[in-house]
Amino acid sequence: MDWDNARIFLSISRAGTLRGAAAELQIDQATVGRRLQAMEQALGVRLFLRTPSGYVATPAGELAVTAAELMERAADRLQREMQGIDNRLSGTVRVATSDTMAVSFVVAAMQRLHATHPDIRIVLSASNQLASLTRRESDLAIRMVRPTDPDLITRQLTKRQMGLYAAKSYLAERGEPKAGTALAGHDVVIYQATVLARQSEMLCGEPIANARVVMEVNTGLVLLEAAANGLGIAELPTHMADLEPRLQRIWPERFESYGVWLVLHSDLARTARVRAVADAIIASFPDK
Repeated sequence: MDWDNARIFLSISRAGTLRGAAAELQIDQATVGRRLQAMEQALGVRLFLRTPSGYVATPAGELAVTAAELMERAADRLQREMQGIDNRLSGTVRVATSDTMAVSFVVAAMQRLHATHPDIRIVLSASNQLASLTRRESDLAIRMVRPTDPDLITRQLTKRQMGLYAAKSYLAERGEPKAGTALAGHDVVIYQATVLARQSEMLCGEPIANARVVMEVNTGLVLLEAAANGLGIAELPTHMADLEPRLQRIWPERFESYGVWLVLHSDLARTARVRAVADAIIASFPDK
């Protein structure tokens, strides 16, 4: 089986359309269609049913997905292992983290890295969606959840806290909430459930059943800005919210703790440029 065709086949299976696969692979849609046809002719089977809602794998296609994923893992492993013996302090390193971590720590770390190793190019993805290191969506990541994959190397960078905050203008108009009332009579801004499901039920241990949810967001910077603009009470990282002059902390004795982890694939731990980026990030978190 031709790996290039198998790679395109997998992308169609995941995207459900030729257009989606073409966008993911950054090739034209006609090429995707030709490669799929070539693979079907080579195997002598039909791999997809063309339905109004998209491409659906046939029984043969489902078997082909399993085989193609094995090829994908082997190809990814080969690339990681080859990178693992690469000692050049140049080239591209993909880093995945959240927007708040990027702004608070990672960008400054990359500035210091650039001063020392100007030929290392960083591709920084700031998102609350977890990038797959095994599938090489990123080379290393800063996460707020410790992964359990045995192929990943993890190091705790620091521990941080989340506290309750509201705009000073909001508190002047609405007053401070009373503990134990489930934030009755107050507005809240929370993360979408796909980002942090806990916030749909409580903030810093206080239920929000009696509060009005004004906005749900998917990034930390938008959450902070919404609270600072007076939309409602929010649970925010203290290291950022304490520096925002428009915000005031509520119930300082209440907080949620979380760890910050540096994660990289074991196959890349010996790659000089990845190691240099990891060291720069570690140095930006001096306290535990």
